[in-house]
Amino acid sequence: MQSFTKKEIALFKKLNTPSKVQDFLNGLNNNFEHNGKDTVKSPIRVIREGNAHCIEGAILGAYILSLHGHKPLLMHLKTTKADLEHIIMPFKVDGFWGALSKTNHAVLRYRDPIYKSIRELALSYFHEYYLDSGVKTLRSYSVPLNLNIFKDDWATSEDNLFGIDEELDRIKHYDLFPKKVLKNLRKAEKIEIEAGKLIQYKK
Repeated sequence: MQSFTKKEIALFKKLNTPSKVQDFLNGLNNNFEHNGKDTVKSPIRVIREGNAHCIEGAILGAYILSLHGHKPLLMHLKTTKADLEHIIMPFKVDGFWGALSKTNHAVLRYRDPIYKSIRELALSYFHEYYLDSGVKTLRSYSVPLNLNIFKDDWATSEDNLFGIDEELDRIKHYDLFPKKVLKNLRKAEKIEIEAGKLIQYKK
């Protein structure tokens, strides 16, 4: 079984606020899964390989913030089949929700803790979630998943954490709005679509 080094533990101690953790996640290269195989890497693997995609960044953020008194939570943002789903790490400060988010794009990023409910937090991502055609795709959100339910030492696992990904898909989800409003949804504008194409790291 792997374990974190003294240097890694010292780093985690310094990352003692959500904002600091978000800055660290932003500095990690994007995991493009170049070998063609899906991964859900543990925090120790992300730290040592220096890259992550959304769920890997969320799991790492959850682990680090858990060392500073936060619950290690994940939330699943579910889209239509035409789009890619997203995983964020919700956290609470003074009774308000915010979120860490690892993404390679200019949108779907960090949320300041200003939201009164998990639903409000999920809704904050709605207008940034669209296809190149402008069609908005975000449809539902999960209840927060507490990683403490996993008895194995997921933070230092050498194996992929596919069980976490599977549980996120199984847990209770709530629709953001009734289906009848779909016909009234306005498409994202061209300038929004172009802004959404900005990326931080190239393949």
